[in-house]
Amino acid sequence: MINVRVHLWTAPLTPSEIVLVDGLPVTSVARTVVDLARSVPFESALATADAALARRLVTRTELDRALARAKEWRGCPLARSVVAFADGRAESVGESRSRLAIARAGLLDPVLQWEVRAGDGHVVGRTDFGWPTQRVGGEFDGRTKYGRLLRPGQDPGDAVFDEKLREDELRAEGVTVVRWTWHDLADFASTATRLRRALDPAGTRTLDTTPES
Repeated sequence: MINVRVHLWTAPLTPSEIVLVDGLPVTSVARTVVDLARSVPFESALATADAALARRLVTRTELDRALARAKEWRGCPLARSVVAFADGRAESVGESRSRLAIARAGLLDPVLQWEVRAGDGHVVGRTDFGWPTQRVGGEFDGRTKYGRLLRPGQDPGDAVFDEKLREDELRAEGVTVVRWTWHDLADFASTATRLRRALDPAGTRTLDTTPES
């Protein structure tokens, strides 16, 4: 006879955590974000939490309440770490993954959606990530990004050319722009090196993104 030991973890739902979507009962956004953060890898959970905040589908207060309810549940320390790191200013999965890669590389915390202004105060351009003191901007380039930049009647080539002109203006303001793509996120080491060189002599710092105990 083979003895099998089964571990069962429960996470009961309250009425407030159940909502109707097209007539079907589903868990609320806050509960869903926290449940995912308890059970999937940090990077995936972060992208979900960032997107929910960016689209204003959930508030930090709602996430905090969901966390408080889950405090004794399996995976809650990881969920707390995810929610603490989440930021609604990330505009895509690529930006969420980039922000985590930057943190794990020990680089200085960037400003998200940094607006670069000329001497007269007008906005020259905006970068996904910015280190204003060091005059360094970081840009994640996914293919869909240039689709979002298209104006009526433009083709992708026009958008890429406009982006080049924008970068020229940023450089004219003394901003160094470092770019990376999906491919670079698979192994961020070389991109981190480029960023580290651009940020020199600011150096780096140690940031622990592992779950809190």
